[in-house]
Amino acid sequence: MALACAWSIGLRGVDGEVVEIEADIGQGLPGVSLVGLPDAALAESRDRVRAAVVNSGESWPARRITLALSPATLPKQGSGYDMALACSVLAAARVVPAAALRGVVLVGELALDGRVRGVRGVLPALLAARRLGVERAIVPAAAAVEAGLVEGLEVLGAEHLSDVLGWLRGDRGRLLPVRSRARPRGGGPREDLADVVGQGPARRAVEVAAAGGHHLLMTGPPGSGKTMLARRMTGLLPDLDVDGALQVAAVRSLAGALDPQEALPAAPPFVAPHHSVSSAALVGGGSGLARPGAVSLAHHGVLFLDEIYEFGPHVLEMLRTPLEEGEVRLARTDGVVRYPARFQLVMAANPCPCAPPRQTDCSCSSLEKRRYTQRLSGPMLDRVDLRVTLEAVEGLSWAGGPTEGLEPVTEDTAAVRARVLAARAAARERWRDAGWRTNAEVPGPELRRRGRLPRDAMAVLEGQLRTGTMTARGADRALRVAWTLADLRGATGPELPDVVEAVGYKGFVGERDAAGDDEDVA
Repeated sequence: MALACAWSIGLRGVDGEVVEIEADIGQGLPGVSLVGLPDAALAESRDRVRAAVVNSGESWPARRITLALSPATLPKQGSGYDMALACSVLAAARVVPAAALRGVVLVGELALDGRVRGVRGVLPALLAARRLGVERAIVPAAAAVEAGLVEGLEVLGAEHLSDVLGWLRGDRGRLLPVRSRARPRGGGPREDLADVVGQGPARRAVEVAAAGGHHLLMTGPPGSGKTMLARRMTGLLPDLDVDGALQVAAVRSLAGALDPQEALPAAPPFVAPHHSVSSAALVGGGSGLARPGAVSLAHHGVLFLDEIYEFGPHVLEMLRTPLEEGEVRLARTDGVVRYPARFQLVMAANPCPCAPPRQTDCSCSSLEKRRYTQRLSGPMLDRVDLRVTLEAVEGLSWAGGPTEGLEPVTEDTAAVRARVLAARAAARERWRDAGWRTNAEVPGPELRRRGRLPRDAMAVLEGQLRTGTMTARGADRALRVAWTLADLRGATGPELPDVVEAVGYKGFVGERDAAGDDEDVA
């Protein structure tokens, strides 16, 4: 009886755990048994691994082989265990020294000819390995770019199984260390806010949203600049730090969307799914392995939902928990999969189904308009801090300056971004002890404890609550916006003008806001 162990990493969302792979070669008819909750792709690895070993010039043991993956309670999914399975079998057969596998995790799929293929999730697997105290990892050479983002861990790139076996036998030159380069970079030139014609109130709302991390709804006729404003939001946001960029890159790695040329992005992500998107594509899920959705791909960035009233009501309601908690929890029969989802939601909508260039040309009845807008429920709308209406564009913008009948060129992204960064720095310093970075993250009770509003400012919020035009959640969100407005003007706290402007951004108050969480989705 011969026994040996190899190690790999099992992922559950972005969380990882070391998986021990035990290989036992015993008496009995030749064959391979795989135990430990393998999925279909992993169960098929028996044939892949055997062919890869033989085609790498090694002999496959003609005996009964049992492969056990533990912990048994962790579902094992995907083909990333192939390399570890092959090495554990060959170590049990005394082809390679079992001692050489200690302290090493192996991640990679094997082709039938022995080549080591890339797999999804190499970056989060290595981040988990580092967190769990692993010192060395062998990964596919094709994943060298994302593997090089992890510091504090020796990572070796392998192109062929024979190279891995040679390294285990002591020929250290067979595998070369992956160079570490964990610095956010890339992004290139960003679209400029000066391209937007007019729309002063909407530009102001975008600036406030960027400064405080607030969610935004823009309503206006086609061609008024809603999409242009949304696409320029990320240009106002601060660049990602190393931790934030690693989180973004890890989610992209799991989704198979990591750009090799910009593996560690500096620019916040901008994700704009089509209105026909399914709930699984939006928040994550799917059959088998739960994949991250658009909300997780927009982590630390902007999720833009254009034509918001065209989205399915059920799909939109799936956003409630991510908006409140900053993460997605996908329930599975074997446990819960977690993905980060702290994003800024920007929505754009036409005012009615016919969407004429001017409202005076609208042919929709009041009932049609109501049915159209009720696709966004009251509780969902209550989670939006800023709502602004755009008017039809009546003039063009010229670089030469204002001319009669034409709009003057407005501030560019650089000027607005400077104010946004200053406001964010003030908020980050204020909430540093609690770990919050933006006003939008702060719970309402903490905002109220930080300092009382002036009496006249408090009266405005209390009046909204008393008349039922604003919910308690809406009042807390207005208070967060008021703090952001104060930060933008460099004040130490909100005053009456800040609260009045913040309440104005809640807009569209009335029956829908008062409906609260009991409102049915139309």
